Amino acid sequence: MMSTLSCVTILTERRCSDGRLIVDFIAEALGISLMPLNLGHSNQDFKQGVNFAVSGATTLDLAVFEEKGVHVYTNYSLGVQFAWFKQLLPSLYALRSGKSVQELRAIVPHVIDTISSTITELIDEGAVTLMVPGNLPIGCSPSYLTVLQSQNKDDYDTNGCLSWLNEFSQFHNQLLQNELNRLREVHPHATIIYADYYKVAIELYQFPNQLGFTGGDLTTCCGGGGPYNYNVSAKCGYQGSTACVDPSLFVNWDGVHWMERAYNHIATGILSGPFTTPRINIGCVSSKSHNDDHSSS
Repeated sequence: MMSTLSCVTILTERRCSDGRLIVDFIAEALGISLMPLNLGHSNQDFKQGVNFAVSGATTLDLAVFEEKGVHVYTNYSLGVQFAWFKQLLPSLYALRSGKSVQELRAIVPHVIDTISSTITELIDEGAVTLMVPGNLPIGCSPSYLTVLQSQNKDDYDTNGCLSWLNEFSQFHNQLLQNELNRLREVHPHATIIYADYYKVAIELYQFPNQLGFTGGDLTTCCGGGGPYNYNVSAKCGYQGSTACVDPSLFVNWDGVHWMERAYNHIATGILSGPFTTPRINIGCVSSKSHNDDHSSS
């Protein structure tokens, strides 16, 4: 019997957190409805948007990882999600596999190329404003901290995160920003916004108490014990796991996904802080969204 649910239902939509995600806060700031999930829905009204995301999805296809001996948990890659988008158009108009960092760094340029080609296709389909997020500080993830525990103190930064793993995230983000700069020159008519998830998210681990996350920044709210409350044999939602009393005091939900308050911090930083390139004028975007709604009603 499951002791708790690993995902919750927010206004009829499934979210692997205790509440809203970054995309939900952005939707609210724009004055639009929370975007329904494409996967598992039929006959939906996607006029206000649609969410093609799938928990644990990768940029590269499953075949690429299998060829390199890397195990992934889902086959809903970026290519699969983009194919869903293209199917919808007519109606609208891994580190745990034992690989070294060096081996995984060699894959990153391919990841960036895949993201770049998807952005180009979206622009070719008529997109004029795109937000592209960078990677989070994955070295602070309770799941990675558990699976990749080290006896070497030099492997950890002052926040208790795996420094070499965070450096991997930053390596990805730098290559991504370089490619976005190139795409801006190729497509000057499009606005390509880089959302620096890393810089805004790392604040949660640098200043957890000041931000109100006194329950734990590196431990999960829902888990099965251990130094980070993450247990691969008793994951959140399964027998042996329990959930914290006050989720709002924690950064992480289940070892992989974050809490609503943490997502809100990131979304607020992206929408009103210095964490996007170029900066977002949310007032203009929000007003345009409301005007479009009125003009179509």
